[in-house]
Amino acid sequence: MRAESDERGHVVAPTTERPVVGDVAEGGAADPERELGSRAPGFIKASRTLHLSWQVGVFVVGLAVVIAGVSMLVLPGPGWLVIFGGMAIWATEFVWAQLVLRWTRRKVTEAAQKALDPKVRRRNIILTSVGLVIIAVLVGIYLWKFGIVMPWKIDE
Repeated sequence: MRAESDERGHVVAPTTERPVVGDVAEGGAADPERELGSRAPGFIKASRTLHLSWQVGVFVVGLAVVIAGVSMLVLPGPGWLVIFGGMAIWATEFVWAQLVLRWTRRKVTEAAQKALDPKVRRRNIILTSVGLVIIAVLVGIYLWKFGIVMPWKIDE
């Protein structure tokens, strides 16, 4: 706790406000500063055996989702999204997964802020435009040299 005073010698009450991150109020799912630890219901935490079996179940379900996400990296599907979904399942019970998700959320926020920087946006627009011009020139040269041949008009 911090107490500050002004020039007159009066003690100013410390502020307990903290910035709200995300759309959900304090203690909500989008709050990155939420307490670490298990989010299992109280009756499950009361019994060590029940809590351990709950953790095993959460781990197995999260592992299945992460494995599905990893397979979607090479197969059709939203692989990274599913992997982070599995990490979110693990984060309901395991502190290490909560810390990984906090770190990931912080890095994604930093990258989004950096991408919205006017200098970075201008550079990206210029690079994209130059790339499109180069591709258009290469396609034009190919069409000038070889023309357009439809698949049904290929002479064998």
